[in-house]
Amino acid sequence: MSDAMNGYLGTMLAQGLAEMNLPLDVAQQSKLLAYVALLQKWNKTYSLTAIREPERMVTHHLLDSLAPLKYLPEGALRMVDVGSGFGTPGIPFAIARPDWQLTLLDSNHKKTTFLRQAILELQLPNVSIITGRVEAVEPEAKFDVITSRAFADLGDFIRWTEHLLADGGEWAALKGVYPHEEVAGLPASVYVDHIDALQVPGLDAERHLVHIRKQG
Repeated sequence: MSDAMNGYLGTMLAQGLAEMNLPLDVAQQSKLLAYVALLQKWNKTYSLTAIREPERMVTHHLLDSLAPLKYLPEGALRMVDVGSGFGTPGIPFAIARPDWQLTLLDSNHKKTTFLRQAILELQLPNVSIITGRVEAVEPEAKFDVITSRAFADLGDFIRWTEHLLADGGEWAALKGVYPHEEVAGLPASVYVDHIDALQVPGLDAERHLVHIRKQG
């Protein structure tokens, strides 16, 4: 990637973060751009994402993943990103919140091979990778937050991951348009705490963060 393109992407990222009132330091912004460069490099061989232009990766993968941050708990926590794919939102979260412990889970070996290389090159000691089906995962400790981005219907998401949630924890599902039908189809064991409407700079599309908790 040329210096001119790097500079352009850096400005785009910095402006987007400023619009979202998300202060990340220079080192964090550099790591986010390094992630885009790595994704672009691996995408040529592995076809990880349909988005190939680095400037669209900044809006559709970085800023889109980071938009929910201010609506998530502060301080140290354990989070699992289910169906993480090529690492969104998990890797941007890990860069922006080094005090969080992130587990990225996906059943696709090709994608988790990329994730392992990414956490090595980006030096992210707060990230671990699991290759496997979410229903079969038995973690040593349960998670405070279970998140996903374009993974599954909310009802399936809850049913497949309920065994992973710590007491007092929450699901935080990233969705596009307001998921009226999916909310109506949730199992009786859970309830929607609230739903945040997200604004993503440079992205002309609806985004919502759905917070779900166990009943009782």
